Amino acid sequence: MEAVAKLRNYPTGPRKMRLLADVVRGMEVEKALAILEHHPQHNAKPLAKLLKSAINNWEQKNEGGSAADAGLVVKTIFVDGGRVLKRMRPAPQGRGYRVRKRSNHVTLIVDSKN
Repeated sequence: MEAVAKLRNYPTGPRKMRLLADVVRGMEVEKALAILEHHPQHNAKPLAKLLKSAINNWEQKNEGGSAADAGLVVKTIFVDGGRVLKRMRPAPQGRGYRVRKRSNHVTLIVDSKN
């Protein structure tokens, strides 16, 4: 049985988050947590927190089951673009450059190996 966790409107670009999601995809949960907790990218902390949430969701669905014994893996992880805040930055000669502050949505699904 699989469990889902979602992170919505996290204020960083989807491209940056996808780089980290590609590292974790298909990996065992314990190994993925260890990698995320020691990864230098700032997106690693919320992604590790999301993975812990997915593990807890799986344990809630499977009462009496332990995540360590089940051999959970990151079955699916994908990053979609979220809302974009449009801001203006002063530019030369009275102009204004548009700054697009992007955000993203992450969906993470964990499942047992067998």
